[in-house]
Amino acid sequence: MDGVDFATLPGTGPRVRRDDTLEPWLPREAPLAMPAQSLRQSPPAPTRLATSPRWLPLRRAGFIGSIMTMTGAAGWTTFRALAIDTLGPLDIAILAVFVCLFGWTASSFVTALAGLWAGASGQADPLGIGQDHSSSRLSSRTAILAPIFSEETHLVFGRLQAIWESVMAAGDGGSFDLFVLSDTSDPSHAIAEERAFEGLRQRTGRPGQLFYRRRLDNLGRKAGNIADWVRRFGRRYDFMVVLDADSLMEGETLMRLAAAMERHPGVGLIQTTPAITNRLSLFGRLHQFASQVYGPMMAHGLAWWSGSEANYWGHNAIIRVRAFAAHAGLPCLRGRKPFGGHILSHDFVEAALIRRAGWAVHMAPQLGGTYEECPPTLAGFLVRDRRWCQGNLQHLRIITARGLHWVSRLHLLNGALTYLTAPLWLALLGMSVLLPLDPQLGIAPSRGVQPSSAAHDLVAATWVCGISFAFLVAPKLIAWTVMIADPSIRRRQGGAAPAAASLFLEILTSSLIAPVVMLSQSGMIADLLSGRDSGWRPQRRSEGSLGLVESCRSHLWHTAVGVGLGAAALAASPTALLWISPAILGLVLSVPLASAIARRDLGQAARRLGLLLTPDEISPPAVGLRASALAGEYLRADPPAHKAHVLPRPLIGERRSFDPRPSALGSVLGALANVAPAHGSPDEGALAHSAPGSAPVLQ
Repeated sequence: MDGVDFATLPGTGPRVRRDDTLEPWLPREAPLAMPAQSLRQSPPAPTRLATSPRWLPLRRAGFIGSIMTMTGAAGWTTFRALAIDTLGPLDIAILAVFVCLFGWTASSFVTALAGLWAGASGQADPLGIGQDHSSSRLSSRTAILAPIFSEETHLVFGRLQAIWESVMAAGDGGSFDLFVLSDTSDPSHAIAEERAFEGLRQRTGRPGQLFYRRRLDNLGRKAGNIADWVRRFGRRYDFMVVLDADSLMEGETLMRLAAAMERHPGVGLIQTTPAITNRLSLFGRLHQFASQVYGPMMAHGLAWWSGSEANYWGHNAIIRVRAFAAHAGLPCLRGRKPFGGHILSHDFVEAALIRRAGWAVHMAPQLGGTYEECPPTLAGFLVRDRRWCQGNLQHLRIITARGLHWVSRLHLLNGALTYLTAPLWLALLGMSVLLPLDPQLGIAPSRGVQPSSAAHDLVAATWVCGISFAFLVAPKLIAWTVMIADPSIRRRQGGAAPAAASLFLEILTSSLIAPVVMLSQSGMIADLLSGRDSGWRPQRRSEGSLGLVESCRSHLWHTAVGVGLGAAALAASPTALLWISPAILGLVLSVPLASAIARRDLGQAARRLGLLLTPDEISPPAVGLRASALAGEYLRADPPAHKAHVLPRPLIGERRSFDPRPSALGSVLGALANVAPAHGSPDEGALAHSAPGSAPVLQ
C-alpha cells in the first residue's frame, strides 16, 4: 500500500483511498482475472449443451415457421386490400413497413402461444429448479451483489436486510455473503450509505458476511462496478447473484438457484423473471398488473424457444463467477459516444459472450420469490428508456461479433428492434395520411388510373389497423382467459369481474400511452443520431406526483404533434382521420393523461375498487412485509435532512387486511371521495427529464 494517500471523511471512520476507491469494510482480496473479450475472435464452443431441452431445434423451427406463415398471410391480405384499384409507390412502401411491423408483432403472439403450451405441459423447467431439493446442502459459496448509485438509503438497506434475513431463515446461510457495491459520487449521500451499512451489520449480527465498497471512479457504470468486484474478490466465490437497487428476492429462491448451479456444472447463468411490485401510482399499477398477468405466459414462451441460449436482464440472476470472469469482460466499442465507448446495455452482451464460450444460459420462469419495481410515472419511464435506447442500439454493432450463437444474435436484434420499430410505426401513420393528400402517390405510373373512391383507403386502413391491433391485444386476452379459468388464480386477482375491468382499463390506457412512447422513442433515435449521449444520472424510483406544469414540460410537444397530425388527416379525408384517431387521441391528451396516471391517489382508488389487483397485494410475501417495516426503521434511525418529513412508502402488500371484494356502492363512493390530490404531500418524484418492452404494458 506504499504511496497511497489516505484521508478521513468528517463524521466517518472509513478511509478514502485517493487513487480510486472508498474501502470501509472489505474482506481480504482474492483477485480473478477478467480480460476484455474480442468481438473479432471467438473460442470454439460445443453446438449442443447438456442442459439443452429435447426437441429444441423443432421448437425453434415451429416458432420461426409460425411467424413467417402469419406474416406472409397478413402481408398477402394487406397487399390485396391495397391493390383494389392499383398499386403505387406509396402503397408499396406501406406494405413493406407493415410486413416488418407485423413480423415483430407476430413474434410476441407466437411467444405467448408457446408460453401457454409450456405452462400447461410443464416443459419450462429443464434444470429441475421447481423440484424439492430441501434435503441437499450447499457446498458452494455465493456472493449477493447489490450495485447502487445515489439511491434512497432507507429503501435499499431495508430490502437488503429483508433479503439477508430470508436467506438466513432458509438455511445454509453460511454459504452466502452480501456485498453493497456503491458508485455514489455525492459525499453526503455516501456518508448516509455508510451509516446505514453499519446499522445493517449491527442488526444482523453477521459482520463477517456483509461488506461495503464505494468507487470514486465510476468507470464502466454498473458493468464496470461488477467487473471491479470480480477482479478483486471473484476467486473466493463460485456464484454471484446480481441485484438492482429495487430488487427483492426470497431466501428460498436464492437457495434453489445456487443448488441448480451446483447440479448443472455446465450452466453459466440462470435468469429469473422478476414480477413488478410495490407500485402505488396508477401508471405503476398498470405496469404491475401487466407484469403479473401477462408476464408469466410470455416468460414461459421465451424460455420454451430460447432453451439453453436464453438472455440476461442484468439483475435477479445467478452467474457462475469463473465463466463470467473468463468470457464476459466487455470491450469498449470504437468511436465516439453515443454508439462508441462503454456498452450501456451490458446484460444482453454478457449473456451472448458466456454462451459463445460454451456455457448454457437459462431462464427460470417457474421460480417465484423474485421482484423488482418500475418507474412510477410516464416521464420517469421515458428518462430510463432514453438510456436503454442508446444501449440497445449499440447492439447493432455487436450482432456481427464472431462466434455468437444465432439465438444470442436474435436477442440482440430484438433489443434494438424494441426501439427501431417506433419510427416505423410513425412512418406508417404518416404514409396513411399522405396517401389521401396526394392520390397520385397511390397510382401505378404505368397505368395512370385514378383511384376509384375512398373505398380503397377504407378497406386498406381497416385491414392494416385491424390485423395489427388484434395481434397486439391477443396475448393479453389469452393470458386473461388462462387466469380466470383457474379458480385459485382468479381469486388472487380479485375475481372474474374486477379482472375483466382491469384488463379493459390496462388495454385502454396502454393504447393511449403507446403513441406517446412511439413518438418519444423516435425522438430518442434522432437524438442519438445527432451524437447526444444519455449520460448516467441517478434513477428516481420514489412515488410522487407529476403536476400539469411538469407534465407540460415533458409532453406538450406530443400534443402539438398530435394536433398537427390530426389536422393533416382531416384535410386528407375522414377515412384517414378515422384510421389514425387512436394515435391522435393519445398524443392530444398526453399532458393531462401523464399527470393523471402519475397520481398515487388514483392508483389507490383503483385498488379500493378492486381494479389492477395482483396476487402479492392480496397475499403479500413475508420478505416484502419485512422490507417495508425495515425501511421505516432505517429512515427513523437516520432521516435525511431534506426528507425528514417523509413517511416510508409501503412495500409489497403492506395492508394485509385488504378485502378484494368490497361492496359496489361503498367502493364507488370511497373512490370518489379520495380522488382529490393530497395537498401538501411531499413530491418525491422530482424528475431530471430529458424521455421488452417500449415496455411490456405498452405493447
